[in-house]
Amino acid sequence: MITLALTPGIWIVSTVLAQKRLELLHELVPKAESFALLVNPTSPVAEPQTRDAQGAAHALGLKLRVLSATTENDFDQIFAALVQERVDALLVSADPFFYSRREHIIALAARHTIPTLYEIREYVEVGGLMSYGTVFRDGYHKGGIYVGRILKGVKPAELPVEQINELELVFNGKTAKTLGLEIPPTLLALADEVIE
Repeated sequence: MITLALTPGIWIVSTVLAQKRLELLHELVPKAESFALLVNPTSPVAEPQTRDAQGAAHALGLKLRVLSATTENDFDQIFAALVQERVDALLVSADPFFYSRREHIIALAARHTIPTLYEIREYVEVGGLMSYGTVFRDGYHKGGIYVGRILKGVKPAELPVEQINELELVFNGKTAKTLGLEIPPTLLALADEVIE
């Protein structure tokens, strides 16, 4: 289990989602056998995310290649390796470094026609194929309420710790069409939103 602090008093608990993410991506790309996971090895959550993804791939009988990026210059080489090794689909791990360069990653995934799943919807909103992960906007809202209460004089120690664990599945319909993918009805039924 990976626990992340969003703000004081607000915790996001991301239970092991690697298997569900692989299942969803495999359902969207059913002929896929070879997957890759993009991680930032300098991140404190890289090791647990890698371990969870490798365990999930093994349980599902899928091949998983782990690729590391620590600079933006690594991305072109990684996508070239994905194409050369004929990787069918990609998972991008949660990391602020990747998030800050999401448009570059999404452009490379589109250019190389690699179906890619991201952890949060903000990737899908700017052209990423799909995301499955925590709903952060509720945490931000609750964080704002906490700050307001503290500014009014409430001591932080007197406030309860709240956990954010709502998950959402989001697709970009235009990107799916561009990649030649049809979102199956079973996934459409599970989707919280399909962005066109």
